[in-house]
Amino acid sequence: MDAVLNIGKPPGMTSFAAVSAVRKLARATRAGHAGTLDPMADGVLLVLLGRATRAARYFEALPKRYRASVRLGVETDTYDTTGRVRAERPVPDLDHAAVRALLLEFTGDIMQVPPMFSALKKDGRPLYELARRGIEVDRGPRPVSVHSLELVSIDGALLVIDVRCSKGTYIRALAHDIGARMGCGGAVERLTRLAVGGFTSELALDLARADAAAVAARALDLNTALGFLPALALDPAQARAVRHGNQFSAASAAGAGEPVRLVHDGTLLAIGMARPGPAIHPDVVFAG
Repeated sequence: MDAVLNIGKPPGMTSFAAVSAVRKLARATRAGHAGTLDPMADGVLLVLLGRATRAARYFEALPKRYRASVRLGVETDTYDTTGRVRAERPVPDLDHAAVRALLLEFTGDIMQVPPMFSALKKDGRPLYELARRGIEVDRGPRPVSVHSLELVSIDGALLVIDVRCSKGTYIRALAHDIGARMGCGGAVERLTRLAVGGFTSELALDLARADAAAVAARALDLNTALGFLPALALDPAQARAVRHGNQFSAASAAGAGEPVRLVHDGTLLAIGMARPGPAIHPDVVFAG
C-alpha cells in the first residue's frame, strides 16, 4: 500500500510505536512518519506507507498548529511536566493584556535553542541519549517561525496557548522560554497537535480504536495527500522523460526551487522541482 494516513496519536505512545501499529494493520512493508510527536503529546501524526515514505520531507515542511497547556512556576530538564524538576518559583499575578503582549515577543521569525531531550543529534548521537546520562552539550540557537501565538486561557498557574509555527519549532522550548521571560519558569503539561497543514485533528483516525478496515478506508493515495502542491499535467514525451529521471522543458505554477506534482493520465509519476529556463527536474520518481 502506498498511502498517507492522518492518525490521531494517543498520549503515552511514541511516534515509532504508532507507526508500527499502523504498519501492521495495513500490512505494509515500509512505513514512516512526517514529524515526531513527543510520547506525552497527542494529536495529528502523518503516517506514510510504502512509496509515500519517499515524500516525507514535503509533508514535514508543512506548517503546524498546537494547543499547549503550560504549567508556570516550574522548570524541568525535559521542559515538560514528565521530567525532573530543576526549580520552582512563585507565579506572578497574570494580567491577560500583559501576557498577550509578552507572547508577541515570541511571534515571527525567532531564534530558539532546542531542548536537550530531543531527537537532534550531536556527533551522530541523539541528544536525549546524552541527556539521560546527565550530559548537557551546547546547542546553538536555530531560526524558526512562529506564525501566531494566541492566549486561550489563564487558570491560576496554568497558561493555555494556541501556536501556529514552522517545521522544527519545539513547543516545549517555547514554553520554557515564555516561563523564563515571566521570571517563574514554565513546562508543558499537555500538548496536542491540532493540524499539520490541512490535515486536522478533527479528521484524524483515532489510533486507539483503529482496525485494518478503518485504516484501509481512511488511507489517502499519494497524489491526493500531496494536493497542497501544484500539479503539472504531462504529455507522453514528458512522462517518458520523468520515468527515466530526466529534466524536461515546461512552465509550471511553482516558482523556481519549489516542488510540483508531475501527473500523467491521472497518475502521480514524480515530484519535480521547478528551475529557471523554464524547466522541471524530477526530484522523487515514483513510477518506473
